[in-house]
Amino acid sequence: MPFERSRNASRNIFFGMVLKLYQIIVPFIIRTIMIYILGLDYVGLNGLFNSILQVLNLTELGVGTAMIFSMYKPIVEEDKDTICKLMQLYKIYYRIIGLIIAVVGVGITPVIPKLVSAQSLLPLNINYLYWINLSCTVLTYWLFAYKASILQAHQRNDVISKLGLLSNTVMYALQIVFLLIFKSYYLFLLGMLIGQIGNNMLTSIVVDKMYSQYKAKGKLSDNEVREINQRVKDLFTAKVGGVIQNSSDAIVISAFLGLTILAKYQNYYYVLNAVFGFVVIVFNSCLAGVGNSIVIEDKEKNYYDFKKIAFISEWIAIFCSCCLLCLYQPFIRIWVGEENLLSNGVVLCMAIYIWTIITNQMLCLYKDASGIWHKDRFRPLIVAAVNLVLNLLTVRHLQLYGVILSTVLSILVLGMPWLIYNLFSEVFKRSCKAFSLDLIKYILVGIMACMVSYCICIFINDGLFGFVLKMLICCIIPNFIMYILFHNSTEFDELLKLVKRLIIK
Repeated sequence: MPFERSRNASRNIFFGMVLKLYQIIVPFIIRTIMIYILGLDYVGLNGLFNSILQVLNLTELGVGTAMIFSMYKPIVEEDKDTICKLMQLYKIYYRIIGLIIAVVGVGITPVIPKLVSAQSLLPLNINYLYWINLSCTVLTYWLFAYKASILQAHQRNDVISKLGLLSNTVMYALQIVFLLIFKSYYLFLLGMLIGQIGNNMLTSIVVDKMYSQYKAKGKLSDNEVREINQRVKDLFTAKVGGVIQNSSDAIVISAFLGLTILAKYQNYYYVLNAVFGFVVIVFNSCLAGVGNSIVIEDKEKNYYDFKKIAFISEWIAIFCSCCLLCLYQPFIRIWVGEENLLSNGVVLCMAIYIWTIITNQMLCLYKDASGIWHKDRFRPLIVAAVNLVLNLLTVRHLQLYGVILSTVLSILVLGMPWLIYNLFSEVFKRSCKAFSLDLIKYILVGIMACMVSYCICIFINDGLFGFVLKMLICCIIPNFIMYILFHNSTEFDELLKLVKRLIIK
């Protein structure tokens, strides 16, 4: 079993990275085309719609996560009958969810134009555009979305990545044609709708072929359904909290600062989210394996693995923070021009932000794999509420600084310590003091690495050559500092073994 976990994780990471790289480069080209052909307001509008639909996706309530978690044990026990019954329940839930999103989405249509402060500048019908986006979201639930859970629970995210490559190629090709030839934002969104439908259909066909023994049929006992519903209820606050945290920034910026400022901010956020996306691939690829390990291994083994994963994630987080701090401004300057730069203070906030969300994501990996959602049910909602209140209180006076810092502080000061306590009290059954001290140590090392890297980079001129030189410095300095400080540690030895094992597999 450990061999299979490692092999599946390495395969998932490789194909996940390929897909993510593809999903960064081509949308980056499309975003650039949109900026130069349609303008910044269209880019901001696109980001606003994405944030609104994230809020509507609250209806999902975490059903998918609960279902996949419920499949870990029957997969280990090769209980085909239970898996088929879970798929049937999942299918019913997703059809209901799609219907609720459609009804609620249409119902809030009159509110949508009020969130667009620059609407009068755009020769578009905001409602029509919103309905196209809404249709894309609803069809995600209605068209066989439940079948992807089989791939995820079997740790075959690599198959999902391959299908994504194919469907995204069709979608991106259509969107580029619609922008370059027709210069139509309506057709651009239609391309997205076609791509989503194609992806769901492909996934359904492949799952039926790979796992023909699983069909959505049968009925779970009332006790089993109640147990799953309890998990869904516990996940609801996490879902609400995540959506508020991820969507409120864009909505607040659009409503108070306008679409142009939102578009500039989202240029920076696009880069941050692209970098974070690679890290999430690693965590998601390991999720089913960690869940399997928690089921069959003892607490000591799981804590030992947790320390290894924490060390790796902190190394990655420190490296990413250094890169954003030093490379943000020269990259944005080359990409969209001097006039679209935000202040260096915003760059510093974003560098802190990415360290925060990577570390938090690592902790959430173990929370989701162990299924301690009931214990953790209030934390995400309270953290998100604090974030939203701080956003509204600070946006008028501190503008973008207030929005970003509100998110960072709500996670770093409130959410992360609370989550660490829940993990150690429920999963590892030990004090969290030693890990907290390790985390403080990593923070100090990260500050040192960022300061050294930045102080060297400020003496290098801008331009393409200067950007490449700064990139080399960011690749060398933080990794060299981490190596010098930790090369004698047990975690570093385990990291080397893991890298060798993943490469071989």
